[in-house]
Amino acid sequence: MNQNITITPRRLILLGIFGLMSVLTYGFAAANTVPASVAGDGQAAISGYTVSNVHYGLDTTTPSNISTLTFTVAPGIPAGGAVRVSVATPVSYWPAGACAFVPGVGSSAVTCTPPVGTTVLSLGNLRVVSAQ
Repeated sequence: MNQNITITPRRLILLGIFGLMSVLTYGFAAANTVPASVAGDGQAAISGYTVSNVHYGLDTTTPSNISTLTFTVAPGIPAGGAVRVSVATPVSYWPAGACAFVPGVGSSAVTCTPPVGTTVLSLGNLRVVSAQ
């Protein structure tokens, strides 16, 4: 039972196309580049901020309301950091963006605009939350 294997021109062309596609696919995959990147893991202590020079500005039209709250935070808050404030008991934070600060290294000056109608009588407990 001997069998002869004959390769017809049609099979030869198909085999050549398959081989060419294999070589091109390998060459394309080998040419991929990925940019360099970094990753890391670590730990460090989280230290607190010191809040000082707290000043409430009274509204000139309705002095029973406050119009501004200013204070200093040390160490300074870097650009891209955040500050949120609550003066109520229980804690109820003012809307995001109510406080603006000047980024700094040693300290940062923070100015907050309270929600309309925040009264002096509603001041129960100043809570400042800040993060880098």
